Amino acid sequence: MTVLAAIPSPSQGVWHLGPFPLRAYAFCIIAGIVAACWIAEKRWVARGGRPGEVLDIAIWAVPFGILGGRLYHVITTPQPYFGEGGDPVRALYIWEGGLGIWGAIALGGVGAWIACRRRGIPLPAFGDAIAPGLLVAQAIGRLGNWFNQELFGRPTTLPWALEIDPEHRQRGYEQFATFHPTFLYELLWNLAAAAVVVWADRRFRLSHGRAFALYVALYCAGRVWIEALRIDDANRLLGVRLNVVTCVVVGLLAVAYLVWQRGRPREVLDRDGDGIGDDAGRTAGLAAGGTSDRDADDTAAVVREDADEASTSTDAGRRSRGSDRSHDTPGTP
Repeated sequence: MTVLAAIPSPSQGVWHLGPFPLRAYAFCIIAGIVAACWIAEKRWVARGGRPGEVLDIAIWAVPFGILGGRLYHVITTPQPYFGEGGDPVRALYIWEGGLGIWGAIALGGVGAWIACRRRGIPLPAFGDAIAPGLLVAQAIGRLGNWFNQELFGRPTTLPWALEIDPEHRQRGYEQFATFHPTFLYELLWNLAAAAVVVWADRRFRLSHGRAFALYVALYCAGRVWIEALRIDDANRLLGVRLNVVTCVVVGLLAVAYLVWQRGRPREVLDRDGDGIGDDAGRTAGLAAGGTSDRDADDTAAVVREDADEASTSTDAGRRSRGSDRSHDTPGTP
């Protein structure tokens, strides 16, 4: 098999500072978290949130997310840890790679919900703010797979094929030297999806979790075809890789949520309750997914519908009522 060009794999993914290992995979995860928090902070403040709240929520969400990601990986791929010849202790070796995105989102969402509830912040509004940042974080995290020479695709001779060292090749593919760089495909897909989410959010003023749902739908669409290229060992359901099945189900649910929530005006975080009373603001906040916890932070977010869209709707209603009254006037025969 003649290869005209190829992407080289890093010669190493671990460096040592004395007795301490410095792992590229860990650096990629950390860099992704930092990028996600920075992007989310900008978007959150622009939507009316307070500076620093994203970090407060991340302190809860990140540990939950990492734990959930590892649990999902171990549960769906138990053979290396609990199968024949497996080592259960290695299930704790997160630095060797192995984080399942769905576990990270699920438990990370639980951590974010706890933090949002403590501060009186509606979780859907926060999810909309952080959605593009999560895609960027996932893109950066895929570089860790490149350093680890893992999760690559089928053999190929394309000019952008990825060189894999013999010790990292899958059983049955030892004779091949270059493979589809699925890490790169997903990296580029996620960055493009992040741009689409930002554009759609500005164009259609997405709210009530719709930007987050769009993120999930786009990610699932990309992951389905990228996952189909991979040759690493994976559990299957009816002959289909489990991650493909999960993406199809979750992606369809995300699309259904987008349709269900369509047409709702964007909520605005109003910390001081400007323009509405506190009780009305609290009611609106609950309708948008807020909390009624009396122990919540005194600076709890008050959610109200976009003033411009609300006033437009009011004006339209007044014109409609005026038109109806004109029909009540008897006409001249």
